[in-house]
Amino acid sequence: MSKLSDPRTMLETISRYDFDFHKKFGQNFLIDEGVIRRSLEAAQVGKDDVIFEIGPGVGTLTQFLADAAHQVVSIEIDKKLIPILEDTLRDYDNVAVINEDVLKVDLVSLAQQYHAGRVNTGNTDSGSISGANASREPASAPAALAPLRIVANLPYYITTPILMNLFRQRVPAQSITVMVQKEVADRMCAQPGSKDYGSLSVAVQYYSAPQIVELVPPSSFIPHPKVTSAVVTMELYEEPPVKAQDEELFDHIIRAAFGQRRKTLTNALSSSPQVPCSKEQIADALEQLGFSPSIRGEKLSVADFVSLSDHLGT
Repeated sequence: MSKLSDPRTMLETISRYDFDFHKKFGQNFLIDEGVIRRSLEAAQVGKDDVIFEIGPGVGTLTQFLADAAHQVVSIEIDKKLIPILEDTLRDYDNVAVINEDVLKVDLVSLAQQYHAGRVNTGNTDSGSISGANASREPASAPAALAPLRIVANLPYYITTPILMNLFRQRVPAQSITVMVQKEVADRMCAQPGSKDYGSLSVAVQYYSAPQIVELVPPSSFIPHPKVTSAVVTMELYEEPPVKAQDEELFDHIIRAAFGQRRKTLTNALSSSPQVPCSKEQIADALEQLGFSPSIRGEKLSVADFVSLSDHLGT
């Protein structure tokens, strides 16, 4: 079977199934084989790995993942793509497709099902499995825990909720490699004081070490998106280098800090119902940490936000 990275093969496949692209699912299918191969290299996909792929589309990237990894589990929300995936992945006995919304899948349990997780660490079915090779049992993993990696071509409209769900579930993966809109990639990797630095920057960098691998032009997709994309890889921390005592409060604080960027941090946090502290308490905490009460959130590092969270949580 020809690889779907050949535009003619992809278009013939889509035409054969009379498939219509759905804007609500943000469907832009990658066709640039060079980008695909470099993405796999950046993700460090190995022959013993289990890959959770989010949004396989018609299976373009999935085919390359299946060639490189031990097992691929692809999660696709659009039921109209399942017959196409059954076709395009029929030659691969190490791929299973879950027709579910990834936000509703218990990925931790799924990792246990496939005996996958973080290498050298201790480590119930989720949703109905259908599509390519769905009826067969998970491929038998190596005797030791198989390294788990997450690879995704994320719909741009829901990138942040999916990433935050992966972080909050504490999916025991080695890394996450995603295709996202360039401006989102810039925000993920931004440093304090820059215009792109915000709540997403703090959250991503709290849980991982992100890096932009390469920029991807609209011509690398069918149909062409209106924006430039970027491949970002995130090496996940087993434990954050600076760990908040109350991660829920930490999350509320960074959301509030950047909810209204023009506000001072004192005013932004004191006006948030999720941050149970008075303006005086917040100003006092900032002063004790060596900051002016009039400082804005964009000036604080991840470690600074952790310190502030811990201070306000005591």
